[in-house]
Amino acid sequence: MKEVRLRFAPSPTGYLHIGGLRTALYNYLFAKGNNGKFILRIEDTDQGRYVEGALENLIQSLEWSGIEYDEGVYLQEDGSIVQKGDYGPYIQSERLGTYRKYVDQLIDSGHAYYCFCSRERLDSVREEQKINGLVPKYDGFCRNVTKEEAEERIANGEEYVVRLKLPRDYDIKFHDLVRGDIVINSDDSDDQVLLKSDGFPTYHMAVVVDDHLMEITHIVRGEEWLSSTPKHVYLYEALGWDEPVYVHLPTVLNKDRQKLSKRHGDVSVDDFKERGYLKEGLINYLALVGWSPETNQEILSMDELIEQFSFERVARTGGIFDKDKLDWVNAHYMRELSIEELTEGSIPYLKEAGYIDDEFVQENEEWLHLLLETIQESLHRLEEVTEKVGFIFDDFKVEEDSLEVLKGETVPELLQGIKEELEDVDEIDIEYASGFMKKIQKRTGIKGKNLFMPSRVALTGVSRGPEFANVLVLLGKERILERIEYVEENYI
Repeated sequence: MKEVRLRFAPSPTGYLHIGGLRTALYNYLFAKGNNGKFILRIEDTDQGRYVEGALENLIQSLEWSGIEYDEGVYLQEDGSIVQKGDYGPYIQSERLGTYRKYVDQLIDSGHAYYCFCSRERLDSVREEQKINGLVPKYDGFCRNVTKEEAEERIANGEEYVVRLKLPRDYDIKFHDLVRGDIVINSDDSDDQVLLKSDGFPTYHMAVVVDDHLMEITHIVRGEEWLSSTPKHVYLYEALGWDEPVYVHLPTVLNKDRQKLSKRHGDVSVDDFKERGYLKEGLINYLALVGWSPETNQEILSMDELIEQFSFERVARTGGIFDKDKLDWVNAHYMRELSIEELTEGSIPYLKEAGYIDDEFVQENEEWLHLLLETIQESLHRLEEVTEKVGFIFDDFKVEEDSLEVLKGETVPELLQGIKEELEDVDEIDIEYASGFMKKIQKRTGIKGKNLFMPSRVALTGVSRGPEFANVLVLLGKERILERIEYVEENYI
């Protein structure tokens, strides 16, 4: 039985998009679920659109997300690019000599031809077609130029491209695992350029040759490539090759059912990393944007995704990327972090906010653990840490909707009782803090909501919040007394 081989073949024209990550993920899940190989190939034949650093970003984003490939392009620790595998090179611009052989084969067999049409002529033809209400496409002007005439014109220095010679009125058929049987008539397509005037193959030529030579069994890509697939199918036929299985994935959409794009906010994998989403949360949720498991589970590890994934359960319609649902999924993984992992992940955000520095981290490890433990249950993503701990670090103030709590007639006595209780205390540890409010109740005789709510508001500025004993330890004696004094002077 033929080994299952899938590839993710992005162009280094920008940082990895969340839709691209989903395509890579589905390729990876299917390959691993079928004991196959997953390959990273870089399609850089469009040199004019190359973006500096994009290749490195692609590799780093896949590595961060836990999507491991078996062959392809890798980034070394020193920043250099290497290629590993038996089917290389895995960078298309390093394979240029490979493509010309198959272009010539298509010309010799009559499935392709030289085209000498100028840019001006092509623009004029398309403009006239638009005016006449026709679909703009190449009109086949050079289809009947003989090979001998073409070679003479080339020898005279005339610029040319090579085009695919589609047969007239020919039904091109293929099966898609998501969309079923598809039939496209060749008259609805045009004679696609296969080799550009600069000697570089177009995507359409290179992708077919590379997929065949790398023995790719399944082509999994976005639905935007669906209209190009008939040309690829015909190329396989013209070259006498067995065609692969096709899978065209639905587009990742925003809540307005529009294609997810930068103008709608975060779209690159880096955007989500920077906001403090965990790879487990992002991958788990992304898998569900267009696919659902038979079990209807919503929380799935990578191993569970590999076990349950199939293209039969991929939807035909676009998947909605709902950030609220992503937050819900990510919150599950936030709660599963050890306190050491959560602290390590939170430190960069706390530093950026100016709350802590390296020296503070070294000297207050246990305190930081308690801080993160105190807010862990409320976190959806790491960037929320600074907001959640602001009541500890920021200049103290009482929130508007909590002011009324401090108007109670027993509040002055309560605050006095807290100050007196702390007079003989050197340090507040968790054991002392756990029994603190009972001591205040005994000292003042104040009970229930008249005890707890004003105490919390006076020390945190809000009437609801995390475990109060933890708050007492985190604030410490000196800051508690400072805040009580501030409340007495400004709100009582």
